[in-house]
Amino acid sequence: MTQSPISVQAEDLIHCAGVSSSLHAIGGVTLDEGPSPLRIMHVLDRLDIGGTEKAVMKVVRGLGPETFEHYICVLRGAAAASGEWASGVTVLQAGQEGGSAFQFNVPRLVRMIKKIRPVIVHSRNWGGIEATVAARLAGVPVIVHSEHGYELEMASGLPLRRRVLRHMAYRAASAVAVVTNDLRQYHAAQAWWEPEAISVLYNGVDGQEFAPKQASRDAVRRQYEIPMDAPVVGAVGRMTPLKDFSTLLKAAEVLVPGVPNLHVLLVGAGPELASLKNYAACSPQLARRVVFAGKVEQVDDLLNAMDIFVLPSLMEGMSNTLLEAMAVGLPVVATRVGGNPEIIPEGACGYLFQTRDVTELVSQLKKLLDDRRLRTEFGMAAREHVLRHFSLEKMLGRYRDLYLGLAMRRPSLASETYVRN
Repeated sequence: MTQSPISVQAEDLIHCAGVSSSLHAIGGVTLDEGPSPLRIMHVLDRLDIGGTEKAVMKVVRGLGPETFEHYICVLRGAAAASGEWASGVTVLQAGQEGGSAFQFNVPRLVRMIKKIRPVIVHSRNWGGIEATVAARLAGVPVIVHSEHGYELEMASGLPLRRRVLRHMAYRAASAVAVVTNDLRQYHAAQAWWEPEAISVLYNGVDGQEFAPKQASRDAVRRQYEIPMDAPVVGAVGRMTPLKDFSTLLKAAEVLVPGVPNLHVLLVGAGPELASLKNYAACSPQLARRVVFAGKVEQVDDLLNAMDIFVLPSLMEGMSNTLLEAMAVGLPVVATRVGGNPEIIPEGACGYLFQTRDVTELVSQLKKLLDDRRLRTEFGMAAREHVLRHFSLEKMLGRYRDLYLGLAMRRPSLASETYVRN
């Protein structure tokens, strides 16, 4: 039997907690004072700083200690948190560091869950899916599993084993969630599940951190010796075949004769980096025009140095870098895959193109490169659109509603839930 997605209005919900004691007032309503925060264990495969991990980090930082207490449980990566994770959150390791994808972590997870005693266990993606079974065995009141993106091998469908195990995991969960409608349709079909029973939790972007900053633009261009008046097309992401940065370089080769001062700025690292560097170095059109910035901490500064952002991915869940580029005020050109069409109102703040279609990408980029005013209009519209529909505040509201709404459904937690009359 499939569950219904959770929809709770944040303004109607006052508080939900695992334990409560004496009285206090919120918004003029007298309630029990000092309720303990709702304890959540987030289960991840690793602590790589990718799209999924960034989303979890935003949730942990944004849903504060007055209502929620967060634990991060790592199954196969190192539990030693980087500086980005270390502040205010406990990181645990249930599996063996560097272990294979086939290690059996359920017994360890059950022991850890019983020790931490979370009210909610939230697992992410295939790498954390066994946490749904462990949480059920440990008697956790609320279990959430969410899917955040694609891997290249998912294009032709999931193997039967993964489809069966996902179906079982979804049955064990109190709720299943995804980050785009596209992913909802995909996983519903693959796991023999009702799409309507899967909640959509869109990612969000911090509009203050990611905003137009002239000083950052000038500083980055000076650092990488990019002329101040040069049009810069850029991309951000892990250098893997899935991200297909080679299509962007091929498009730039075609454009250079008509745009002699064109530069390309690529941000990120990964297994494809060496071959991309070699391609650029061996191309007469691209030599000395492509900057490989590598992996950087302040992505917003690098985005500010660009004039157009390109996302050439072969598959995509919901791209955080696409949201960040739009928040910075960049017109965007992205492949017509995954959640990209859900983010970009085509022809209003950006364009879409077919994967690996260099000719179509060249055409879309040329429209923007030839018209500075159009770039400005699209950039302003992109920022306005993303802050209206995909702000960090909206994202946190969705997660808050999900967690508290699920806790309210549990009879054992009902007396610890407070709702505005």
